[in-house]
Amino acid sequence: MTDSPNAANAEHLPKSWEPGAVEDAIYQRWVDAGYFTADPTSDKPGYSIVLPPPNVTGSLHMGHALDHTLMDALTRRKRMQGFEVLWLPGMDHAGIATQSVVERRLAAEGQSKEELGRERFIEQVWDWKRVSGGTIGTQMRRIGDGVDWSRERFTMDEGLSRAVRTIFKRLYDAGLIYQAERLVNWSPVLETAISDLEVKYEDIEGELVSFRYGSMDDDQPHIVVATTRLETMLGDTAIAVHPDDDRYRHLVGSRLPHPFTDREILVVADAHVDPEFGTGAVKVTPAHDPNDFEIGLRHQLEMPTILDVKARITGTGTQFDGMDRFEARVAVREALAAQGRIVAEKRPYVHSVGHSERSGEVIEPRLSMQWWVNVESLAKAAGDAVRDGDTVIHPKSQEPRWFSWVDDMHDWCISRQLWWGHRIPIWHGPNGEKVCVGPDETPPAGWEQDPDVLDTWFSSALWPFSTMGWPDATPELAKFYPTSVLVTGYDILFFWVARMMMFGTFVGGDAALPEGKVPFRNVFLHGLIRDEHGRKMSKSRGNGIDPLDWVETFGADALRFTLARGASPGSDLSIGEDHARASRNFVTKLFNATRFALINGARPAPLPPVQELTDADRWILGRLEEVRAEVDSAFETYEFGRACEALYHFAWDEFCDWYVELAKTQLGQGLENTTAVLAAVLDTLLRLLHPVIPFVTETLWRELTGEESLVVADWPTESGIALDQVAAQRITDMQKLVTEVRRFRSDQGLRDRQKVPARLSGIEQAELSTQVPAVASQAWLTEPGAGFTPSATVEVRLAHGTVVVELDTSGTVDVVAERRRLEKDLAAARKELEATAAKLGNEAFLAKAPDAVVDKIRARRQLAGDEVERITARLAALA
Repeated sequence: MTDSPNAANAEHLPKSWEPGAVEDAIYQRWVDAGYFTADPTSDKPGYSIVLPPPNVTGSLHMGHALDHTLMDALTRRKRMQGFEVLWLPGMDHAGIATQSVVERRLAAEGQSKEELGRERFIEQVWDWKRVSGGTIGTQMRRIGDGVDWSRERFTMDEGLSRAVRTIFKRLYDAGLIYQAERLVNWSPVLETAISDLEVKYEDIEGELVSFRYGSMDDDQPHIVVATTRLETMLGDTAIAVHPDDDRYRHLVGSRLPHPFTDREILVVADAHVDPEFGTGAVKVTPAHDPNDFEIGLRHQLEMPTILDVKARITGTGTQFDGMDRFEARVAVREALAAQGRIVAEKRPYVHSVGHSERSGEVIEPRLSMQWWVNVESLAKAAGDAVRDGDTVIHPKSQEPRWFSWVDDMHDWCISRQLWWGHRIPIWHGPNGEKVCVGPDETPPAGWEQDPDVLDTWFSSALWPFSTMGWPDATPELAKFYPTSVLVTGYDILFFWVARMMMFGTFVGGDAALPEGKVPFRNVFLHGLIRDEHGRKMSKSRGNGIDPLDWVETFGADALRFTLARGASPGSDLSIGEDHARASRNFVTKLFNATRFALINGARPAPLPPVQELTDADRWILGRLEEVRAEVDSAFETYEFGRACEALYHFAWDEFCDWYVELAKTQLGQGLENTTAVLAAVLDTLLRLLHPVIPFVTETLWRELTGEESLVVADWPTESGIALDQVAAQRITDMQKLVTEVRRFRSDQGLRDRQKVPARLSGIEQAELSTQVPAVASQAWLTEPGAGFTPSATVEVRLAHGTVVVELDTSGTVDVVAERRRLEKDLAAARKELEATAAKLGNEAFLAKAPDAVVDKIRARRQLAGDEVERITARLAALA
């Protein structure tokens, strides 16, 4: 062992990496040192990301962990590259979710929001937020988020509220916000309109009932229609048929009596109807179905609302008024049956039905007076920003999805019938007058403010600039806006990204944002996280993973490396515990290799001239430069998976498995340059890995260098050390020779590291004379002694010739024990071969199993077959 200052440093490291014992302290030291606090007055170029604000009610799920890992990796690298970095954190007030939480708490205490009144209820929500709103912040610290905590924002902060009122007034004054009665997704439990994002579609078993409008005499005018929501027939105002359907052409324009009301049902011709589906005729309930609403507009139909805010039948003048919608469904069917109008009933009838994500009940399409944003010009600007290159979407393959949304966007319902949220700044006068009141204006005396609040997405659409002080001109906006990149999943490209682009392009160029045409210069869209079988993670499947569980079990670095390694632009990633375990093993491997280097005196120092280095030294330094270039290239194109794969295979396969082992031989030969090369490689490798696995790299790098922190260290730049092709070929040949000898030894049943006498021929012709010590140490060979009698030969063809290795394995193999071991292995291999063959021969399994699972089983079958052949041959050789 070499004595050196770093040999003492190694004693500061534990014998094994225990992340849970050190990660919290490491993170707090970073925060206390102010590494993550951005300085808008800095001369450094700016780089900024705003954190997509998680809901204040929630906790981090795996999707959040992926987002945060990738953003943290980007910001850490840019900080090391000399940028002034702002990663701005914050949370969303999550109107519906938060109000629901507080209402449930009140209900448990025997109270309701109505009993408290609006103002006292809002006070209760703020109290809850102050007590319970810090969960996510704690979790972010656990996974190592390098955010600027001094600038943490909340969408209901006073500054952000002022931004909301400012843009509302600008949009209203421009004629882009209006009030109208339109169809919305209605939650009868929450008693509010909800967004499309808050509607989850599930297959349920319902019923499809066909009933007859018109005469019960087949020779008289009548039409049969079918529906899964029979109660809505109380709001029918028409029956639609296709214009070219000869069966009903004579009825178009006629009216049929409604079975329960005084209303007459008009028969209309509309191309929306599919004449091949069902009877080719559909009932039209304009106030309670999106397609029917459009038909109603085209044909100027009446649109009576027959469900109140709680989804009870109302205003029909029938015996069904006051009934719950599901109770009415049964009652209407029975009443129609009593008239003989039921033609057919199909049960169960499986169909997709929208449910409220928050409260779980079936949502109702409902005609309602709401506030809307006219999105036509805003959406066009958002589309043009991408077309003109002001914002670049990564990967480019996601652009068509972007354009399909923004080029065909419908007006946006922005009002919610809640108490918690940004209240709509419209004031109503005693005679129906309306005025929009800006943040610095006073409403007319005696006027009432609109009771509705704004959709949560309205305020979060301002997030990139409201968090930096807009509408005021601030140093943060001057330095960091437009933001550099938005990192998010492709699944909310429309719901959030498009809204930010619409509002960002609308206000871009004003006094506070003179250079801000767009809210972000780049949009990186990653895929969704799935389980190891490729299934979407969900509570109902029970396959969700809490990222903090992985932090506890494997460490934050293992969680982060697993996620980053699987992240490719636009592609979903499948992960399971095996992946996290592999990442933990990688971290441990890196820790052990660095500890070995420290114990043996590795410390950063100028490298000696190339001619003084060994082939192994020149090879590893050249490969390091190639990997550095590949990692840089991958980061620039947001290919995190490619960067991690390159680092993983270099660190594990080349550095740890080969160079570190060769370094042991070189150190034994007294080659002092070895420690300098070890230190140089580790110095660069730890820097390159730091953005993704910051905790272990920080610990190891500080011990290696004695420097302050990797967070503020320089990012590796071009080293000028190109790969020495001659040295690399020698190392490749040496590796091939060692690998073949190891494989032969394994087949012969020799234990690892069991020394075997051997004689090498053809080494000089293969140009491997300098590699003999390496071959001997890595293949566990010794010099042949007197009376050497080879019992086996291995021939390996290399780049410049063939090397023959003669080995004396006599007395090294217990034939009886080896036969027993091999027979046991053969039985296991045959069992695996039979099991996998049976699965692949099962047509039912193949029809249902995901492709990835089938491919995995095919690979297992192939491996089992190879094992059967290998072991059978080995047993024959023993005989």
